[in-house]
Amino acid sequence: MDKWFKSKNFVRIISLAFAILLYVVVSLDLSDSQSGNDSRIPSNESSDIETIEDFPIGIRINEDKYVVSGVPEHATVQLQGSQGVLVPTVRQKNFDVFVDLEGLNPGEHTVEVEYSNIPNDLEVFVEPKEVNVVIKERASEKFSVDVDFINTDKLGEGFELGSTEVEPERVTITSSKDVIDRIAIVKVFVDVAGLEQSIESREVPVKVYDSQGNELNVKNIEPENVTVSAKLLNPSKTVPVAVPTTGDLPDGYSLSSIKANTDEVEVFATSAVLEGIKEVSTEEIDLSDLTKSTTIKTKLSLPDGARVPKTEEIEVKIDLERAKTIKNVSIEVEKLEDGQDISFVKPDDAKTSVTAIGTEESISKLTAEDIQLLVNAEGLGEGEHQVPLTIKGPDNITFKAEMEQVTIEIT
Repeated sequence: MDKWFKSKNFVRIISLAFAILLYVVVSLDLSDSQSGNDSRIPSNESSDIETIEDFPIGIRINEDKYVVSGVPEHATVQLQGSQGVLVPTVRQKNFDVFVDLEGLNPGEHTVEVEYSNIPNDLEVFVEPKEVNVVIKERASEKFSVDVDFINTDKLGEGFELGSTEVEPERVTITSSKDVIDRIAIVKVFVDVAGLEQSIESREVPVKVYDSQGNELNVKNIEPENVTVSAKLLNPSKTVPVAVPTTGDLPDGYSLSSIKANTDEVEVFATSAVLEGIKEVSTEEIDLSDLTKSTTIKTKLSLPDGARVPKTEEIEVKIDLERAKTIKNVSIEVEKLEDGQDISFVKPDDAKTSVTAIGTEESISKLTAEDIQLLVNAEGLGEGEHQVPLTIKGPDNITFKAEMEQVTIEIT
């Protein structure tokens, strides 16, 4: 053995063998770094390491014919090498990370995440290394957009939504054919809680659902948002005011009139509520304790959802009448011809009772002297006659005699 090491030829052969071995190792290392997807964990050699999070993953496929699912949006890229190469590469990010699906048929595939345009001097590790993708045929179709207003019960009392406009009325959805076939509803949601004025061109996102109401994850909607305009209405109509009463007036009193100080009011409510309103009433007025004409204030009794702005109370005027009977009012005769004499058959004393109906003030002072009972004898010949009884008295009082006609005898 010592003789071999002392031999120059042996030493030359050994040196040549080590040189060949070193060349082979270096050549294999360079070959791996140029392969386009070096997923080795960076070595612990003295060099710098940079990690780029959320680097976008591209998809290489004919997008006019196919749609792809399963490809994550981002990858994590780790680069290792000298600062002179590493720093500008990380700063400029002029490289690509992608999955190449060209030439693959529709269906499920497991493909590598590749990269390009990264200097060969850098070691590269990409996560994820592989992804499972699904390739499907692309389809496009136009759909009408419906509007769903939410929280309509939180609109102001009496307000409702009127005409609605959507711009554009139809959107184009592009996805796989099986997803397009599942689409049943395309709509937007507009929240109207607390709305105080009409909606003018509010932008809202488009949502897509299947026939079961499940939202579909459709990404390619053109446009993704539409604008919605809607009129906020406050319908109203004018109706008469009624004054209901309860209870009976005390004995001797009757109701002459009862009337609100306004004949009609404008009621605001939704169209559905207004349709059932023919009139509005005040709160019931109790007559049982009234003994004189008066004016009272009361509130309107409105249906649910209806309102009369600026009219919290209205005045109601109540006019009462009192009945008073005056007995033994004398009956007088007028237009009796010369030479004739008259006597009363019924009533034989030429007197009867009169009932007067009027206000408390007018009735309280009324006496028999204020009332005149008359029979007209003009043109009557000799004999017995039945003639009507005429009553005269103050204009603001209504009179009714106990007898509407009397029997007289002319001689």
